[in-house]
Amino acid sequence: MSVDSNEKYLTPITPDQVRLEIKDPVDPTALTQAKDILKELRTSDDETTLNGTVDPTRLMSVAKKLGDIPAEMATYVATKEECKAAFDGLSDVERTSLENIHARVLAFATAQRKSVTDCVIDIPGGKAGHTVSPCSAAGCYAPGGRYPLPSSVVMTAVTAKAAGCETVVLASPRPAPITLAAAYVAGADLFLKIGGAQAIATMAYGIEKDNEFGPSVPRCDTIVGPGNKWVTAAKSIVQGYCGIDMLAGPSEVLVIADETANAEVVAADLIAQAEHDVVARAILLSTSQKVIDDVEAEVCNQLSSLPEPNKSTASEAFRQSFAVLCKDIDECIRISDDIAPEHLEIQTENAMEVGKKCSNYGGLFIGEHAAEVLGDYGAGPNHTLPTGGTGRYTGGLSVFNFLRIRTWMRIDDQKASQNMVNDSIVMARLEGLEGHARAAEARSLTVEPAYKKPKN
Repeated sequence: MSVDSNEKYLTPITPDQVRLEIKDPVDPTALTQAKDILKELRTSDDETTLNGTVDPTRLMSVAKKLGDIPAEMATYVATKEECKAAFDGLSDVERTSLENIHARVLAFATAQRKSVTDCVIDIPGGKAGHTVSPCSAAGCYAPGGRYPLPSSVVMTAVTAKAAGCETVVLASPRPAPITLAAAYVAGADLFLKIGGAQAIATMAYGIEKDNEFGPSVPRCDTIVGPGNKWVTAAKSIVQGYCGIDMLAGPSEVLVIADETANAEVVAADLIAQAEHDVVARAILLSTSQKVIDDVEAEVCNQLSSLPEPNKSTASEAFRQSFAVLCKDIDECIRISDDIAPEHLEIQTENAMEVGKKCSNYGGLFIGEHAAEVLGDYGAGPNHTLPTGGTGRYTGGLSVFNFLRIRTWMRIDDQKASQNMVNDSIVMARLEGLEGHARAAEARSLTVEPAYKKPKN
């Protein structure tokens, strides 16, 4: 969307100028580079298959070349002892905060896990049901770039543990002490001090044996967590071979505000999102021109005191941010549902009622005091959320990403199942699947299977 900024941080546009921008989250250049990295790492050079594990010698070479680990480092892992030492080295305030966040995230994830259970129903002549079970090994990625993100360690690893995963592998390059401490609190079983496409490859394909650089790494059944464009590209390559949570694009926040909104608070929340990345988006939908003007003034005022590099990052992000004056709250909701933002804040009168009318979003934050940053730092719900409009059809990271719902059936009374058998014979032949029909006939008490009849 190219609209003159008029030197405003929040570009003023009309409702009909809003366009749903669904962009491919996979950068084509990063995808090519990620493919090259994966090929270089794997023990199989056959590009047509996904065979082969990661060669640890090649991994160390790539990790050092790309700056994940120092040249003098002799291993790709951080030990549990290192993680505990980092936790012990925190101040009392830092340890307490980390433990509090862990407890809240764990409580929410545990409640989610309890919300879905095994079930059994009667079917003609027998029973059918489903079982809910965790995958065996989970891979969790936590960014290690501009800012350390221990919160992402907690959000991913704790959720996997709550789901019941036997092994949780965590990857984060150049981990800060707080990241190592978070891994200790979260109970990660293995910490890989590598990042980018090489980390995703290692968690997807595994390292077969213990070696001079570190222990074996299991092939992870699903890989989750936010990352840079090479992480996203690599996740797009390995999905299907293993599960992934999502292909995340730039972060975004949308605030619906009426005349009762506190402009100072709204501006603070927009800036908090904008400082994530130069391609982040902050969006304001309001029924009040005064609120829009007041928020614009507050953004200008608050940005002036933001330290660097946060200030420059946020200022650049506001280049693709905008404000829309809407005729009423219903129009705000319609535009918001079209955008399906990652984070949706409702700062209006009767905020709960407005929130209930919204359909598409990653996470919903209701009322002035429900700051999106509280969600970032462990109110309970996960902060790994769908971006780029994908909230129209999917949700954020949860225990369900690590669970498998598998169905089963059995027949105990063959006679009572005959109506179902007959229906299957009819439907199979309607679909032109004669082998299916004959397999059903093999269970029939009244129909002779076609394969037993004399050939003409």
